[in-house]
Amino acid sequence: MNTINKLKETGIVAVVRAENAEEAIEIAKAVKKGGIKGIEITMTVPGAVDVISELSQEFKEEDIIVGAGSVLDAETARACILAGAEYIVSPSFSKEMVRLCNRYQKPVIPGAMTVTEVITAMEAGADLVKIFPASLFGPEIIKAIKGPVPQAPLLPTGGVDLDNVAEWIKAGSAAVGVGSSLTAGAKTGDFDKVTQTAAAFIEKIKEAREA
Repeated sequence: MNTINKLKETGIVAVVRAENAEEAIEIAKAVKKGGIKGIEITMTVPGAVDVISELSQEFKEEDIIVGAGSVLDAETARACILAGAEYIVSPSFSKEMVRLCNRYQKPVIPGAMTVTEVITAMEAGADLVKIFPASLFGPEIIKAIKGPVPQAPLLPTGGVDLDNVAEWIKAGSAAVGVGSSLTAGAKTGDFDKVTQTAAAFIEKIKEAREA
């Protein structure tokens, strides 16, 4: 619960995709510098498990939470947890993966798109439910799901940017997952821009919650 509360507190999880391990680590450090606590290293990054291990060891005394993303099965989830991942994120739902994360008391955030899938994930023991790809529906899907299921803890990912993040928060999102619109500066080696964008996201979320 402490991990989940930290993710909710900041309101954003940085979804890190990169061409190589070195770039992933630099992105992670840049978003951390911008104030984002939740850093999700996706399994599409070459050497992702090693990246998780390195970040977990380097920042274990600091107030950030390193997790694993794009996890498709229980076996990968276990490898990430052993490497130091504090939470597991998936684009889909796997009962075996949720069960494994519950067994080791690590938060798990499976993906869903429909009310049925959201409820199925919640009943299986999901701590948050990732609405993905959120870009297909926009913030309206959060309101639509939380109408009949107001207790659903939703984390939309895909299509969230600085222009619409306030709408996602106001619609009822527990937090948001943000990838390319946050880390775009890394493509040109401009990690200062990544830090600035991270800080801008934090401010936008804070303003939306206060409103």
